[in-house]
Amino acid sequence: MKRKRRTEILINGSRQLAKNMASDIEKYYSLEVIQEPQHGMVMLKTRETAQKSLFYLGEVIVTECKVMLKDSIGIGVVIGDQPEFAYQLAVIDAAFLEEVPETARWIGLLQKEESKINEDRKSYYNDILKMKVSFENMDV
Repeated sequence: MKRKRRTEILINGSRQLAKNMASDIEKYYSLEVIQEPQHGMVMLKTRETAQKSLFYLGEVIVTECKVMLKDSIGIGVVIGDQPEFAYQLAVIDAAFLEEVPETARWIGLLQKEESKINEDRKSYYNDILKMKVSFENMDV
């Protein structure tokens, strides 16, 4: 599973999943915190839809952390003031990069969480569509 997909699942899914995964690694492995969770600013880039050009929407505060597990450095970056979550993401990233045995079990957990996220989104969008106004049916 690619880093981007894995991180999106962890950020959009249950925080308890990330907490459990990070604690699995902390129990059995020695971790070295290279960069304590700290705040930073990043420029938020987006694509303008009409001309398809990139522009910077503004700045956003992030919390970032770097952790070393054996020879792999994991990075955790999350929007807002969330030092514990940034640390957990860094630990999980390092575990996947190092390919520790626990990660094989995590793939199934992440796929299950991704399915739950997709179902929740589908339900949310269906609720929005129920409230959509059809102007063709309105009397003028």
